[in-house]
Amino acid sequence: MSLSNKRVVIIGGTSGIGLATAHAAIDAGAEVVVASSRQASVDAALGGLPAETTGHTLDVLDTEAVAAFFEKAGSFDHLVYTAGESLSLMPVDGMDMDKARAFFEVRFFGALNVVSVAARYIRPSGSITLTSGSARTRPGAGWSVASSLCGATTSLAGALAVELAPTRVNVVEPGIVRSPLWNGMSAEDQQAMYDQQAAALPIGRVGEVHDVAQAFLYAMTQSFMTGASIPVDGGALLA
Repeated sequence: MSLSNKRVVIIGGTSGIGLATAHAAIDAGAEVVVASSRQASVDAALGGLPAETTGHTLDVLDTEAVAAFFEKAGSFDHLVYTAGESLSLMPVDGMDMDKARAFFEVRFFGALNVVSVAARYIRPSGSITLTSGSARTRPGAGWSVASSLCGATTSLAGALAVELAPTRVNVVEPGIVRSPLWNGMSAEDQQAMYDQQAAALPIGRVGEVHDVAQAFLYAMTQSFMTGASIPVDGGALLA
């Protein structure tokens, strides 16, 4: 899978799956631009990426800031959106509705805001890849909000694939992945979740960020695929 002479913009590309995707795209020959809401995260990521990689801070909910970011970035080939805060379970009983609404802000409305501006800068034969999750089709207790968000994002990708054609739009649906997204939980609770999930999966382990990065790389380089969802979940649908 080659991205030689291609330019890739990764929103959320400074940690976890996004950073792993940045490394994978660079290894495939791409020039990469990463963006995050925190300067410290941008600085840390750039410290481990090639010198020619550029990084910026970006509030994905600020339409003017997003417009200025892409005007400065100029034309490019592929957009990857992996931005989102730490994940947490939200039982329906006693749910904090403000927190539930906020869960959609960066992951869904941020993605929509970014795409609404970025689409005009994507070169012919380019692509957009969003991030959903296996909770769309295999939710557990406490996953009502997360599952709904995943479903909304996957549906958004399909609608965008029609509206923005011939730009390809796809979505990657990771399962449980060992990443900073779970840092809102204690280390003990994280490990217990990983162990429980690993025991239930046919592959026998939870995912790693580099596993998911390969799916984003495939979505960028597979030129005859659009409106597709790519599960990277260790066989969760079979468990």
